Amino acid sequence: MIKGLITIAALFMLSLQATMAQDDMMNLFDSQPVTEYTSATFKSTNVVIGQSVKVPAKGTMLLNIQHHFGPVNSGFYNFFGFDQAVTRLGLRYGVTDWLAIGIGRTTQNKTWDGSLKVKLLRQSSGARVMPVTVTYFGLMGVISLKNPENNRYAYFANRLSYVNQLIIARKFSSALSLQLIPSYVHWNLTETKADPNDILSLGAAGRIKLSNRISFNFEYHYVLTQKIADAYHNSLSLGIDIETGGHVFQLFLTNSAAITEQYFIPYTDGDWLKGDIHIGFNIIRTFTIVKPKEFAKY
Repeated sequence: MIKGLITIAALFMLSLQATMAQDDMMNLFDSQPVTEYTSATFKSTNVVIGQSVKVPAKGTMLLNIQHHFGPVNSGFYNFFGFDQAVTRLGLRYGVTDWLAIGIGRTTQNKTWDGSLKVKLLRQSSGARVMPVTVTYFGLMGVISLKNPENNRYAYFANRLSYVNQLIIARKFSSALSLQLIPSYVHWNLTETKADPNDILSLGAAGRIKLSNRISFNFEYHYVLTQKIADAYHNSLSLGIDIETGGHVFQLFLTNSAAITEQYFIPYTDGDWLKGDIHIGFNIIRTFTIVKPKEFAKY
């Protein structure tokens, strides 16, 4: 009898020790730091007219309707720019959470564009500290105008243009996000032989949160290539984001008539001080194409 009680007590003590050891191991794991990733640095894939660091989530499709009216200083005859417009329709699909592909068509020179957006780094804290989010954006444009009498587009290569951007962003707080946008633009064929085929620029953009659904955004692209900088103006855009469920509506003012980067970065000819200001808007609608798999419940 006594031996049986001793045996039971021994088993109980061994079981208690095993439980305590297991709890100690769990506490050890619980005390380990975890990686916390930053989200919603920008609400939209566009800051204003240019790209933000945001990449659409896996399995989501973005429909982007972009519209720039004519310059306000064109007067009453053109109804202050509303008689003129440049528009673009675009689709972008999140292949993974870090890779998206897109296609679009702009009325300017009837240009088609294909794009690639890749998230290289993501801002995080905790176990893994990364101070910024870095995204690569690449675009190829194809002019689809009929070949003019001067045979300008006799060769298909003459219709092509390219954009490469490295977008570097940091969310400083829930109310403030900033990003830098070094850009390289290449045109296979320029207007004149004196015009450079390669254009470099450095852009800056930011978002200031005004409420849960509204933010003020700004964007500026400083052209570094001297011949282009002397002939044109730097692109400056100011706008407001309004988030409404699955939509993001962006209303803005810009001195750029063009919509895509290979046009507005080097060839903005509007002067804010002279009233060459275009009213514009973006409507971005998100569609879920592939629903994410639910995690198993234990």
